[in-house]
Amino acid sequence: MAKEQQEKTASSREGDKVSNGQGARSGGQRGRGNGSRKNNTTFKRVNLERKRPQLSRGEGADGSQQAGERRRSRRGSKASKDPNATLRIIPLGGLDAIGKNMTAFECGNDMILDDAGLMFPDDDHPGVDLILPDYTYVLENADKLRGIIITHGHEDHTGTLPYLLKDLDRTVNIYATKLTLGLIEGKFAEHKIKNARLIEIKSGEEIRLGCFKVDFFAVNHSIPGAVGLFIQSPAGNVLHTGDFKLDQTPIDGVTTDFAAITRFSEQGVDLMMSDSTGAMNPNFTPSEAEVGKTLEQIISQAPGRVIIASFASHIHRMQQICDAAVKNGRKVVVTGRSMIQNTDIARRLGYLKISDDNLIDAYDLKGIPSDQVVIMCTGSQGEPLSALGRIANGEHKTIEIEEGDTVIISATPVPGNEKAVTRVINSLAKIGADVYDKSRGKVHVSGHAGAEELKIMLTLVKPKAFMPVHGEATHLRAHAKLAEATGVDADNIYILENGDSLELSAAGIERGEGVPSGIVYVDGLSVGDTSQDVLDERNTLGNQGFASVAAAVDMKNKRVVGDPQVSMHGITGGDDYYLADEAASTVAGALRKCLGKDGGVKELRKAARDGLLSLLWERTKQRPMVVVNILEV
Repeated sequence: MAKEQQEKTASSREGDKVSNGQGARSGGQRGRGNGSRKNNTTFKRVNLERKRPQLSRGEGADGSQQAGERRRSRRGSKASKDPNATLRIIPLGGLDAIGKNMTAFECGNDMILDDAGLMFPDDDHPGVDLILPDYTYVLENADKLRGIIITHGHEDHTGTLPYLLKDLDRTVNIYATKLTLGLIEGKFAEHKIKNARLIEIKSGEEIRLGCFKVDFFAVNHSIPGAVGLFIQSPAGNVLHTGDFKLDQTPIDGVTTDFAAITRFSEQGVDLMMSDSTGAMNPNFTPSEAEVGKTLEQIISQAPGRVIIASFASHIHRMQQICDAAVKNGRKVVVTGRSMIQNTDIARRLGYLKISDDNLIDAYDLKGIPSDQVVIMCTGSQGEPLSALGRIANGEHKTIEIEEGDTVIISATPVPGNEKAVTRVINSLAKIGADVYDKSRGKVHVSGHAGAEELKIMLTLVKPKAFMPVHGEATHLRAHAKLAEATGVDADNIYILENGDSLELSAAGIERGEGVPSGIVYVDGLSVGDTSQDVLDERNTLGNQGFASVAAAVDMKNKRVVGDPQVSMHGITGGDDYYLADEAASTVAGALRKCLGKDGGVKELRKAARDGLLSLLWERTKQRPMVVVNILEV
């Protein structure tokens, strides 16, 4: 995953066409959209237990050949146009954060889905494991869904697939390149999904999905097998770049296909959707090959072991680490569950080249001189349970950091993870490790195009209208300004929010009706049951503490029976009996006052809570969570 982070209907505004709609609701309930439609439908989670995923040859979701028809893309191949047709472009994720990428394209009775990604939580989401886009609209229109297209194998483009497939009541074709399918298949195995229909595509191919024609063109990114899409429909044409950069010295030799992009431009691009992640970088993004030079230099000079943490899906980076290790006579150790799994998949499919002789198991490290080892691991984002996090804390089963070891953080911290990464670096430094991050050398470069590359892409495509995607609000607006600078009319630049829609027809492009949108929390085994209220309570518990009140009340005689019991946890002075006594007295007074006004149980609970909160604020400047139990006697 080369990046990550967070999440509507609106009236059109002149100039930059910015949406004035409500923000996405972050409750974990699907169906709580902010579009104009109400959604009270619930969906049964189904078990997909049939056979192991297979790479299919082109059958459609209905078993026919036509839905999966493919051919090599030909110059001038055009979909027939219908003056009465309307294409709806509906972003369900990816427009409020770097992550959760998911877009639906709907025309008549046909719909295709572009990507199905997730996002990882930050400090504002205690207890949450993953964050998914709300795909309620896809489930509501599952009968229209002709296929799911995945542009590349990063988690922010694939991670929602297992959850979506478990909720769909039908089998839908999933189209992606070979490595992407390999990573998806590994993900499905973890979730015990056995009947998915995976269909391999290649850049330069064209497939038909209902009334859509989709051409795939190669783009360079930080993972092999990335593609962009040229989508033709009866209503018009859309070019979606996917995640890309214009690296002219790529590790695998695959560059962005300028010839195909030019050809699509000649056919006419009514709307261009383009990756905005690097729009704030005013320059060109450096080549991935530059990182390899730095890594080789560090490894050649390191006196002891070298431990390198990177994203487990960054196959190009892993290849360069392996090459540098072998060149310097070192063996490579792979640790971290996702790193081991992805290494195995990439080697099996031919995307990662290193011989068995140069790989050793972490359990076989004992006895090997430290200056003959390079360890590839997860943990570049400071995750406490990752391999590097456990190594730094002395909790790894087989690897123990030693003074003189070299540690390389070969990634940029995702916004929100900076503190976690700093903690890990400090822990390593205390032990005596020599730590490299991007501040000490070019140990990481982005996989996303900078502003100059984005302008080149816009100039090549020459779109009639433009919609920036894949980024936070600042990235989208920066990309919109680049589009205007390259000649796109400001009135034809659309900055949307998740759940908004654009409608493309012979009459042009205009904003359409919104759909339910938002985010879904994965919390342990729970999917979609954790709401924002629950997260607010968790944050309150963690930051302010917890107090419970138990009181017996004689409602008939309007008196408090005995002394209320007040228990405080995580509250400054909560273990001091003076504060406990004062709290009990304050609650009793509040209850007596409320009883004198003929208050019921509901009013008694509120009076006790308000009284205790007022006291605690006055004494401690804390507002903890307070739970009041009233026993009627």
